[in-house]
Amino acid sequence: MAVSCSHSSILFPPSTSSVGFNRFPCLQTLRFKSRNVYQKARISTTVSASSSSRSLQALIFDCDGVILESENLHRQAYNDAFSHFDVRCPPSSSESLNWSLEFYDKFQNLVGGGKPKMRWYFRENGWPTSTLFDTPPESDDDRAKLIDTLQDWKTERYKEIIKSGSVEARPGVIRLMDEARAAGKKLAVCSAATKSSVVLCLENLIQIERFQGLDCFLAGDDVKEKKPDPSIYITAAEKLGVSVKDCLVIEDSVIGLQAATKAGMSCVITYTSSTSDQDFKEAIAVYPDLSNVSLKELGTLLQTIVTAA
Repeated sequence: MAVSCSHSSILFPPSTSSVGFNRFPCLQTLRFKSRNVYQKARISTTVSASSSSRSLQALIFDCDGVILESENLHRQAYNDAFSHFDVRCPPSSSESLNWSLEFYDKFQNLVGGGKPKMRWYFRENGWPTSTLFDTPPESDDDRAKLIDTLQDWKTERYKEIIKSGSVEARPGVIRLMDEARAAGKKLAVCSAATKSSVVLCLENLIQIERFQGLDCFLAGDDVKEKKPDPSIYITAAEKLGVSVKDCLVIEDSVIGLQAATKAGMSCVITYTSSTSDQDFKEAIAVYPDLSNVSLKELGTLLQTIVTAA
């Protein structure tokens, strides 16, 4: 499904949060799709003399970005760690390091993993001073100690934020889960994140009863290859006892979309600020969130898809 859209550009201001991107011109501009483009799903159908329809039997959710818009929470936890240890980067800064939302939206798609993120940033912008080191660390051991300490503190802070009760599931998620359960559909969550992280999120965001009521729950630990490899979705279909063509996946990124389509499943997208500019032409529908999306609408979308033989 090809989607045409308009764009607006956001330029990084010359601030501490954008230092490091000056060396990478391709990263200096964030391009976001206009949010009104996706208010309604557009359906593209191909009809052939020999074809097979699909019927919604199982609804499969990704976690990070779909059930939980987690990236801003990770950003908050990083900034809290930088403040706690008074991390000054570059060392001449008058305030502790603070990654802006605009910066992190792009950065988190550039460098994966917490420790690699910090190491990349400090290498590009200068190793910082902090309460751990009065002067910027120079040896590999001291730099590793700084990174490890910041990451450990950040991880515990992230858990505190999730458990605080202040974090809610994205709009429409819980209602849609309840609709699927009431209609007798199979319900699953498939996430590339570690199992402990996903369990923490699900128990606190959708409540333990819903979590324990899932027909299938798979995390990155459960498969050898992570998305965009389709293994996690193929495994889910097998565990659910449902044909892949009768499963509908809800994802937030092109990586998840690729995993679903490679598995032979249809996929709808509910994008976030950090994925809104990605190419979702293979999705059967794209939404800013699920607040106005019903199970009936998703079932109709899936039935409308006709796959050429």
